[in-house]
Amino acid sequence: MYRHNVFPVSTVSLVAANLLIPVAILLFAVGFFPYKPFLPGLAEYQSLDYGSPPEAPFDRLIFMVVDALRSDFVYLNGSGFEFTQGLIRDGVAIPYTAHATSPTITMPRIKAITTGSTPSFLDAILSFDEADTSSTLAVQDTWLAQMKAKKSGKLVMYGDDTWLKLFPGVFDRADGTSSFFVSDFTEVDNNVTRHVPDELRRDDWNTMVLHYLGLDHIGHKTGPRGPNMIPKQQEMDGIIRQIYEAMETQPHLHSTLLVFCGDHGMNDAGNHGASSPGETSAALVFVSPKLKSIAKPVKVPANFVEDFQYYNVVEQSDLAPTLAALLDFPIPKNNLGSFMVDFLPFWPERRDKLQILVRNARQILDIVTASFGGSSSVGRNPNLDCVRPGSGAEQLACEWQQISKKVETVSVEGNLGEDQIMDVSKWLSRAQTLMSGMASNYDMPMLIYGEATAAAASLAAVYAVITSSSVTASSLAPFTLVTALYGIMMFASSYVEEEQHFWYWATSAWLLYLAIRSSPRATYKSFVMGLVALGAMRLTRGWNQTGQKFAGEPDIATSFIASNPELLWSLTLATYAMVSLELFDGLRRIPTAISGSIVVGLATSAISFKLAFTNEDAPELIVGFAKTLVDLFDGPTLVNRARAVFLGLGLTSICPLYSIFVQGTKQSKGDAIRTMHHLYTLFALTQSRVTNIPLFLLFRAIYLYLSGLRLEAVDITISSLLLQFTSFFAMGGSNAISGVDLSNAYNGVSGFNIFAVGVLTFLSNWAAPVWWTSASNLLLLRSRESAKPGRGRVYQQHAAILTLFVAVALVFVMIACTTLRTHLFIWTVFSPKYLYSMAWSLGQHLVINVAFGGLLYWLGCK
Repeated sequence: MYRHNVFPVSTVSLVAANLLIPVAILLFAVGFFPYKPFLPGLAEYQSLDYGSPPEAPFDRLIFMVVDALRSDFVYLNGSGFEFTQGLIRDGVAIPYTAHATSPTITMPRIKAITTGSTPSFLDAILSFDEADTSSTLAVQDTWLAQMKAKKSGKLVMYGDDTWLKLFPGVFDRADGTSSFFVSDFTEVDNNVTRHVPDELRRDDWNTMVLHYLGLDHIGHKTGPRGPNMIPKQQEMDGIIRQIYEAMETQPHLHSTLLVFCGDHGMNDAGNHGASSPGETSAALVFVSPKLKSIAKPVKVPANFVEDFQYYNVVEQSDLAPTLAALLDFPIPKNNLGSFMVDFLPFWPERRDKLQILVRNARQILDIVTASFGGSSSVGRNPNLDCVRPGSGAEQLACEWQQISKKVETVSVEGNLGEDQIMDVSKWLSRAQTLMSGMASNYDMPMLIYGEATAAAASLAAVYAVITSSSVTASSLAPFTLVTALYGIMMFASSYVEEEQHFWYWATSAWLLYLAIRSSPRATYKSFVMGLVALGAMRLTRGWNQTGQKFAGEPDIATSFIASNPELLWSLTLATYAMVSLELFDGLRRIPTAISGSIVVGLATSAISFKLAFTNEDAPELIVGFAKTLVDLFDGPTLVNRARAVFLGLGLTSICPLYSIFVQGTKQSKGDAIRTMHHLYTLFALTQSRVTNIPLFLLFRAIYLYLSGLRLEAVDITISSLLLQFTSFFAMGGSNAISGVDLSNAYNGVSGFNIFAVGVLTFLSNWAAPVWWTSASNLLLLRSRESAKPGRGRVYQQHAAILTLFVAVALVFVMIACTTLRTHLFIWTVFSPKYLYSMAWSLGQHLVINVAFGGLLYWLGCK
C-alpha cells in the first residue's frame, strides 16, 4: 500500500532509526562519561598543631619514564637492567610495582602520576588526538606545578610530547617527540639521551622529566620477548648508570631523587590499554645514595610470579603525596594517593611522621567532602550521624573523626605512638579505595534517555524490517537468534572479553547451515567449494589470537607465518597477484596495453610500499627473495610510496566511474562495481599488517562459495553481518583499547592531521569488515537481478536488518553498562565495549554499511 508513496513509511522508519542511533549514543555517553571537575588552584600548606612541615631529604627531582616498562623487565633474572638491579641490591634503590588502573594508555597514566587522581576514561580517546588541548593540566594542581611554584629552579622535559600537551608553558626547556610513529625504536630515544649529559652538568633546574618511547614501540612490533627488547633494556640501564654516577660525583646533585618508572606495562602481545596483569603492572624504582639509610634488604633478581606484582605494590597515584613530602611541597589538591610508608624512616620524630600522614588524610577528606555534597554531609561536620552512617563517604568521615580525636588526645598527653601512625595510614588506604572506585558520577537521567532513544531506534528498525516485502519470520529466525544471544552475552565480562568466539562459532554454524540447506541441489563443484569455505573459516579463526585471556598465545600468524618469512611473502604476493588479475579483468574495456600498465604500476607500487614498510617495521621478516625485492625497490620514502599507492588508486577509479556515469549499460555497471571492489581490496592490503594480508585469500574463498549459492537478500545480510564481525576479530581486533592498531595510521601522512590519521586508523582496524560490506554489495546486486517482481528495494531491506541489529545491540550494551556500573570490571571491560559499540555503530554501520554501501548499490543500479 506504500509502494506509490514518495516516501514509504518503511523508508521513513529506517531513516528515523538511523538518525536516532547517534542521538542515543551521544545521550548515553554524556551520562556515562561525564566531565569530572577538579578543585581549582594550587594547594598550600595548612597550619597544623604539629608546626611547620618536616624538612625534606631532597631538593631536586629527575623523573624518568620508560614507556610500557613492565615490572618483570626490571626485576627478573635475564633482565637488561643489571646495573639497576645492583643498585637495588646495594640498598640505594627501592623497588615497587606500581598498579596502573585502566585505561593503560600514556595520557591518563601521566595524569594519575602527576595529579594523584583517577583520570576520566575519555582520556583514552583524547590520547589518540595529538592536537587535543582540552585535557590540559596547565590550570590543575600537580607536583610539576608545585615544583614550579617553589621557584628553586627551572623545569626541563625531553621525550614524549604528551607532557607538552598536558603542561603547556610549564617547562622552561623542552624537546618533544611524537609517540605515534611506532616503527621507530632508536631516534625517539636518542633525541632524549642527547640532552642528558648537558642537563646533568647544569644546576639551574629543580625538575627534569625524561620520557623514553623505544621500549613501547618494540613491544607493539615484536612483543615483550622480541629480539630488540633486551638491548633496549640495556640502553635504558645505561641511562640509569649515567644519572646515578652524576648524582654521586657532582655536588649540586647530591640531594637529587631519581624516580624511574613505567607509565604502564604491556600484555604478551606487546599491547596495552586494557586491564590484564601485564598491562597494569609497571616498574617503579626510587634511586638515591640517601636511600641506603632506610632501605630494607630485598631479593634481587626477584622470583617469578604470574601476576607481575614484585616487591611492594602501590598505586601510581601514591607518587604525588610521596613526592610532596620528599621534596617539600603541599600535596596536590585532587590527589587520591596515599603516602608510601616505606619512606617514613627519613623522619625519626614520630610527630613528623604523623604530620605527613595527617596532611595527606585531611587533603583527601577535602576531596571526599567536595565529592559527596559538601560539608553538610561529610567532612568535619560535628552533626554527622555516626551511629548509622549511610554512604561510604559518611562512614569514612566518622572513622576520621574517631581517629582525629584519638590522635589529638595522645598528642596533648605526649604519648604519640606507632598505633596512631598506623591508624591514619590504614584510613588513607580505605579512603583511597573508596574514592578511586568512584570513577564517575553517573548522570542517571542521561543514561535512561540514551537507552530510551536506542529502544525507539530499535522499534523503528523493527517496523522497517517487517514491512519489507520479502521478509518472513522463518528467514529472520537465524538473525533473531544471533541478536538475542549477542545481547545476553553483553552482561558477562568474560564473554565481552572473548567476544570473538561467539562470532567464530556463529559464522561457522551459518556456513554449515547454508551447505546443508543447499545439499539437495548441490553439484560436485559446490560441494568442494563448501568444504573449501569451511576450511577457510577454520584457518581464519586461528589466524590471530585475540581477546584478553589468551592474547600473545601461539597462533597461525605468529607461530607459523611470521616464523616462515618466505612462506609469508609467497602468500602475500599470491594475494596481490589475485587482486591484480581481477583488476585487469575489470579493466578489459580499455586497451590491454593501457590496462596492463595501470595494473602493473599499481601492483608494483603497492608491493614496494609493503616491502619497504615491513623492512622498517619488522626487518626480521625481510629475508630471501623479499630482501632482493627490497633492494630492487630501494629509493623513495615510505610517505611518498604510500601517497603513490593512494594516488594510483584514485586515478584508476576514474575508469569504473566513467563506465557507470557515461556508458551506463547493465554489463558495464556490473563490471565497474566489481572493479571498485578490487581497488578497495588493494587499499585494504595497504592498510593491513603484512601477516594479515593472506587472510584476504581466505575471505575470497568464502565469498566465492557464497556467490555460488542461491541466496535470498536476507541470507546475504546475515552472512554480511557475521563475516564483518568475524573478519574484524580475525585480523587481530578485540574489545580492548590495546587492540587498536596504529601501525598503518600514518601511511602517506608526514605530520599529524586528525582527520587523515583518524580515517586511516579506522580503515586499518576495520579493513576487513569494510571489505565484506563491498563484497556483500556485489552479492546484493546479483540478488536484485534475479529478484521476482515486487521484491525490490533490496538494499533498503538489507540496511533495515543491519540497523535493527545495531540498535538492539546498543540497547543491550547500554543496559549492561548501566546495570553493572558498580561492577569491578566497569572501566576495564564494559566501558571499552561501549566505545567499540560507538565505533561499530557510527563508523562501520552508518558511514560504511549505510552510506558507503548504499552509494555502491545505487551506482550499480543507476
